[in-house]
Amino acid sequence: MRWSWLLSVLLVVPGITITIAARAEDDLTISSAAHVAQPGSVFLMIVTCRDSLDGVVASGLGQEVVFYADPDGRTWRGLVGIDVERQPGDYVLIVKAIRDGRPALTATHALHVAPKRFSTRRLRVASRYAIPPESQFARIRQESERLGAIFQSVTPHRWSGPFLMPVGGYPASNFGARSIFNGQPRSPHAGVDFMSPEGTPVRAPNAGQIVLAENLFFTGNTVIVDHGLGLYSLFAHLSRIDVQPGQAVESRATLGLVGATGRVTGPHLHWAVRLNEARVDPLSLVAAFEGAAATEREKP
Repeated sequence: MRWSWLLSVLLVVPGITITIAARAEDDLTISSAAHVAQPGSVFLMIVTCRDSLDGVVASGLGQEVVFYADPDGRTWRGLVGIDVERQPGDYVLIVKAIRDGRPALTATHALHVAPKRFSTRRLRVASRYAIPPESQFARIRQESERLGAIFQSVTPHRWSGPFLMPVGGYPASNFGARSIFNGQPRSPHAGVDFMSPEGTPVRAPNAGQIVLAENLFFTGNTVIVDHGLGLYSLFAHLSRIDVQPGQAVESRATLGLVGATGRVTGPHLHWAVRLNEARVDPLSLVAAFEGAAATEREKP
């Protein structure tokens, strides 16, 4: 039997919404084009088919993206993140659509990652502020390993609806900023900071499950929300934690209060996002869903 079907991919990056159509008549024929994204970007992929599908996965950029289905079973959506340190260049995403009892449909999507300039600050500070005490090295290593294990896990539950800001106001545009302390470069800033007053409630940006709620050396009182399918939010430097591991939370649930715990000089909220282990800009995550909603509203 010959199948006639339609595959379409919708890419949403901050400020840009692009639709690529791939049509198949009789046999599978796919058209695609390269598109521009940048380190730290999040974009939403939407795969549709006339036939009901049993699953969709995409691999590339050092990750595997698990898609989720709309009620009709023919439309599948997945979030792809570009790590903050991903090198500019041309990449390929391989999309596989799984059909029960029939061969999988496979498509390739070309993606161009453009360079992005991040700010750099050079500071000379007392060594005690730049280098943790040796007595804390074992704790730091253990905490780093625990966080790595959390971010590697992909759970089947999933967020619901758009992502929202965890506190009021707009954050500093410091995602990806590089710091050089006493001539030694540090890892890029992998989150955004909200200069909110101490005691401000911190709300969950979307539904999920609490997988960590405790004090860590660098980030102080820390809460991590597993939104599902490899997507995590980390909230740092809280003055108070109001949730516990294993707890399910809905969007806008109170996670804790803004504070100044950990290695900081003043109260603020640090929000970081990991998507299939890629360190991505939380503002890009929010924008991806805003762009998708705008596209849906514009459809005739």
